[in-house]
Amino acid sequence: METTFYKYQGTGNDFVVIDNRTLFFPKEDERLVAHLCHRRFGIGADGLILLENDDDTDFRMVYFNADGKEGSMCGNGGRCIVAFAKFLGVIEETTTFIAVDGLHEASVDKDVVSLKMQDVLEIHTKPNAIFLNTGSPHHVQLVSGLDDFNVVKEGAKLRYGIYGEAGSNINFVEQETPDTFKVRTYERGVEDETLSCGTGVTAVALAMHHLGKADVGHVNIDAVGGKLKVDFKLDQKEYRHIYLTGEAKQVFKGTISW
Repeated sequence: METTFYKYQGTGNDFVVIDNRTLFFPKEDERLVAHLCHRRFGIGADGLILLENDDDTDFRMVYFNADGKEGSMCGNGGRCIVAFAKFLGVIEETTTFIAVDGLHEASVDKDVVSLKMQDVLEIHTKPNAIFLNTGSPHHVQLVSGLDDFNVVKEGAKLRYGIYGEAGSNINFVEQETPDTFKVRTYERGVEDETLSCGTGVTAVALAMHHLGKADVGHVNIDAVGGKLKVDFKLDQKEYRHIYLTGEAKQVFKGTISW
């Protein structure tokens, strides 16, 4: 079978994106999804996203990790699928869509997509870290010398050692200015460092505010793949009106057979 695919990236977090409104794609085939995401034998990506029809919203986002398994919410993937929906003419400048973690709103201005994330009602303090769920589970830990930090080794150790087989994404953070933080992330499902992680960036912004490291309603993040911004409001110890904003671009279009 041959299909058309698109490659998108959001601050270096890259995805194979497919228009699946006719439901032709065999979603149950984990080996196929993993093959398409493989950087040597397939197209190469951190994940695969399907755009599908939905009765109540503009579209449905279905996300798979690079290991072929359907994943939890992906923030950068969400921004990329919004850009793709606009490219297809499914939406114009604003949208509401459904993902695995529920409804999302978003807006598009040229290459910049602002995505509303789910409210965060609980934050858990651990020894030397913060744990929270921003659509995906995230461990957030401050470190020194982030540029030289062994993210893969230490991330894998924490991902399995603390959180077991189900795992968590692991974010290592270093503060640059009062409202700017540098972040490197080890992603479960990819089982490697990625250049950016949208739900991770969101988790870092909220965790730093929770720790008193940031005292504003917006936080700037320097991921390896580029800059993102997180805006939020604190309402009686609950984080609401959370928006993740940054570039999301189409890289190329192609066809592949399997």
